[in-house]
Amino acid sequence: MFGDRLQESLADLYQTPEIREGGLKIGVLASNPELYSNRRIIEAGEARGHEMQFLNVRHCYMKLDATTPEIHYRGGRILNDLDAVIPRIRPSMTFYACTLLRQFESLGIFCLNDSVAIAQSRDKLRSLQLLLEHGLAIPTTGFANSPLDTTDLINMVGGAPLIVKLLEGTQGKGVVLAETKKAAESVINAFKSLNANILVQEFIKEASGKDLRCFVIDGKVVASIQRVAAPGEFRANIHQGGRAELVKVTAEEKRIAIKAAKAMNLKVAGVDLIRSNSGPLLLEVNSSPGLQGIETATNEDIASRMITAVEKRLQHK
Repeated sequence: MFGDRLQESLADLYQTPEIREGGLKIGVLASNPELYSNRRIIEAGEARGHEMQFLNVRHCYMKLDATTPEIHYRGGRILNDLDAVIPRIRPSMTFYACTLLRQFESLGIFCLNDSVAIAQSRDKLRSLQLLLEHGLAIPTTGFANSPLDTTDLINMVGGAPLIVKLLEGTQGKGVVLAETKKAAESVINAFKSLNANILVQEFIKEASGKDLRCFVIDGKVVASIQRVAAPGEFRANIHQGGRAELVKVTAEEKRIAIKAAKAMNLKVAGVDLIRSNSGPLLLEVNSSPGLQGIETATNEDIASRMITAVEKRLQHK
């Protein structure tokens, strides 16, 4: 199902007895147990002899107390004995999930991506500011509150065509290509009339509907794909009908991806770049990158690499 190399890798893991001894208790904090990424992480952890628990974010709740702080799961089960948590947080659950992660962290439970890193990765504007502070290049971007600034905002990013992004958008949703100045003004003012926070961003025409996704774990690019937009579409997101294909990324692109993940303090990150005439530009750093597209395209067992990162942190042998 996951490709011959992936199957062989899993088979090897099942035949490694020393990994099975003294397994860890690892929780996968997410919303959908049937999602490919969540299933793969649980399979990979169990293959390495760990006790894997799926934890629905909505079913977790906490006790704040000076002497006996706790995290409970539906039915009253206490989760304080977990060794680690792998967060897979959907955007709509970011606030509550981060409060849970802070509680896990306060109990000394290792979180593969911590609450602060996830929270700032979900703030698109703050993310771009952090990347710039670390000397990383992005497409020219504008942000304003008042519709009175629309014309200057458009000129600021080089005019139309341009991209308009909702700050709260994800997986390519809430992203609009405005091909003319009139269209840009209409889209920006429409969003602002709804009190939506938006970014206006330079459109990189030469990218031709393609971007790169570098999957970074523990400061190393473990796999890369090129995402290609569907015909007539400018967004390369797989959730928007794009396809994933193998690509050879350059040493410079790897360096940028690793530096971006480090800037966001993420141990696991999906770093999206675009190739422009002026060199690679960063689009986004995702704290819960999906596994399906990249595992299927590359036949790399990325889920097991995530488990290995937990083991390394906890010095599990």
